[in-house]
Amino acid sequence: MDSGDEAPRQQLLSGSTLVGRYSIQDVIGVGGMGSVYRARDLHFPNVVKLVAVKEMINMAPDPLIRQTIVQNFEREANLLATLNHPSIPRIYDYFTEESRSYLVLEFIHGKDLETVISDANGFLPEDQVISWGIQLCDVLTYLHGHKPDPIVFRDMKPSNVMINHNGDVILVDFGIAKTFQSGIKGTMIGTEGYSPPEQYRGETTSQADIYSLGATLHHALTRRDPRMEPPFSFAERPIRRINTNISVELEAVVNTSLQYNPNERFPSTVAMKDALLAAARKTGTLSKITSALPVSSGGIKPLWTFKCEDEIRSTPMLHQGSLYVGCYDNNLYAINAADGQFQWKYAAEGGIVSRPAQYDNNIFFGSEDKSLHVVNSRTGKLIWKYYTEGKIRSSPRIAEGHIFIGSDDQDLHAVNVNSGRAVWKFSTDAPIHSTPLVVNELVYVGTESGAFYCVDFRGTQKWRFQSKRAITSSPTFQGQAIFFSSVDSTLYALDIKNGWAIWKFRLGKASVSSPAVTDDYVFVGAADGFIYCVDSHTAKEIWRFKTDNQISSSPTLYKDSLYCGSVDGNLYCLEFRTGRLRWKFETGAAITGSPIVYDDIVYIGSTDHQIYALFA
Repeated sequence: MDSGDEAPRQQLLSGSTLVGRYSIQDVIGVGGMGSVYRARDLHFPNVVKLVAVKEMINMAPDPLIRQTIVQNFEREANLLATLNHPSIPRIYDYFTEESRSYLVLEFIHGKDLETVISDANGFLPEDQVISWGIQLCDVLTYLHGHKPDPIVFRDMKPSNVMINHNGDVILVDFGIAKTFQSGIKGTMIGTEGYSPPEQYRGETTSQADIYSLGATLHHALTRRDPRMEPPFSFAERPIRRINTNISVELEAVVNTSLQYNPNERFPSTVAMKDALLAAARKTGTLSKITSALPVSSGGIKPLWTFKCEDEIRSTPMLHQGSLYVGCYDNNLYAINAADGQFQWKYAAEGGIVSRPAQYDNNIFFGSEDKSLHVVNSRTGKLIWKYYTEGKIRSSPRIAEGHIFIGSDDQDLHAVNVNSGRAVWKFSTDAPIHSTPLVVNELVYVGTESGAFYCVDFRGTQKWRFQSKRAITSSPTFQGQAIFFSSVDSTLYALDIKNGWAIWKFRLGKASVSSPAVTDDYVFVGAADGFIYCVDSHTAKEIWRFKTDNQISSSPTLYKDSLYCGSVDGNLYCLEFRTGRLRWKFETGAAITGSPIVYDDIVYIGSTDHQIYALFA
């Protein structure tokens, strides 16, 4: 876009749709070669899923230049696709229409740091800036340690740092980020005022990002934009001369990062983070910033809480903006997921430990009153009820027009999802607390005798596996392997086709936790209080994390974090690759149900009668 009056004609209009999927709502940013839009993803008609659509308009007359511009835009898309970090937006899509190319990215609810600085009424608090600096060190450390090649961001500045609604930083605009190749020079790319002297010479290493981060922190602390000043003149504008509220310790950290000679800066972003933490510790501000850091172990405040009349032992379910959760007070509650406001409750005649399921705007759940209940999701009115001969602690699984659910009557029930009539019942040798898994028209479920069955859609047994004690855990799968734990203190991996054991991993104690699987990892909890991470191919232990009591909850994965409750009353958030604690949130009693995470919010029930909504 060459002129201001040309831009509006080139921008997409509100209400227009790209590739039949992304409905443009508004312009949220304008750059030199296009705009950034807020859009709705129409592939999710029942929820409002917002995305950011970054546009590149290629107006170059020279065909070679046009090709280079497209290649650079594609490079940004390919680079983002290799990254997985909570402070980096996820990429969803990339496509080209005529002379315009588009990146579809995770939409960040918040403001960029440049806007936060300019909108502030006075100087920003030191502890807040330190918190952002520490988080930016973390994400730069991730980029600099990227495999197989390190990535240098090259354009750290306030306008490329989003502050989301949780107060955390998100690094945006990877258009000029590149993998670092030692000894190779390039053209000067970056932003004047924030870029270090060597970047003007086409030399870019991780030291350049340290300088730019220092310039960003200097701007945040002084509200003096370095683009309006002579290059490399930070020493002429000491932070404490402009803002007397800033500590000597923090000023020293920023000054070190802004040294003209790269060798005189911090050797790495890890060292710079350590220096920021040390400054916060010396000035007594560390306790203030703890809740904002990924390694926090306290200070987390819920978005909202909702109190039920008895213990919550079940796992919630979210559908069309409402959270549905069963309680031991016999009620299924419908709560507004955004603000925790009560919508309705439906009374069964027994406690509810079953996780609800939804189909066609109806909610399905089992109860200890021996019934499968089906209620309308909007009104809570009963649609129909299916009776078994035993208490239902299994959760329903819906597939191919059937509901599959286990009961203490020792039967696996297949029920027509519309009529509520039994299609078939498969008899086992013990009560079924495990939730069935359906894969390729086969149903997998464990029993309290330790038997594990594979049944087809006609109710015919295909194979059976026997463990030594009860299988309360619900199975999951990846590829050709099916995973579950047992009260015999073993995590099993079976061949999904024939039930042969691929491997067995010995846990410290019994387990009723249902495994979670991602990449090459399997995660599960046990009664010894540990959360385990195991290689899904080899059964080699990767890490284990100790809580203060047994784990009955099942782990939940979201982005690069693992969430799991403990009988010690805490919900834990761990970095799933390393098992490092990011934060924990303490409820008033044991957590036996499992968390769910949706749109950066984690929902969990506790036996303290409360449901909690927390930023993930």
